[in-house]
Amino acid sequence: MIKISKLADYAVIILTSYVDEQGQLFSSSQLAQRTKLPEPTVSKVLKLLSQANLLHSIRGANGGYKLSAELKNITVLDVINAIDGTLAITACVEHANANSEQCSHAGSCALKGRWNIVNTHVANALEKVSLQDMVCPVNEPRTVNG
Repeated sequence: MIKISKLADYAVIILTSYVDEQGQLFSSSQLAQRTKLPEPTVSKVLKLLSQANLLHSIRGANGGYKLSAELKNITVLDVINAIDGTLAITACVEHANANSEQCSHAGSCALKGRWNIVNTHVANALEKVSLQDMVCPVNEPRTVNG
């Protein structure tokens, strides 16, 4: 089963909570209240999103977090990469991305390198879905990036 991590899912929830207030600044506690997620989890996700430049962090008494780009310009792949690192659907792809062969069967594997094709297609599909698409009502036509 291919599954998005809980933190990546939470990151999408947090970022899409900005849908009607994309220029707004929110504290981690405000975002926890808006999303109904535990504040320690929200804080952890916000730190990762800031490190990936998907959010701007502003310090101080009136500080908080704001989007670095509009939701239509942030993709699901951007969020997954920010939270979980570069997408790798198998260990083979993961080790190929790190330029290391750690699979004990790599020398004799008939599928060596083939999972990269699947990984590329999955990444391309995730890159075509923006966070704006994620908040678009299901019955509305959505626009696909690219």
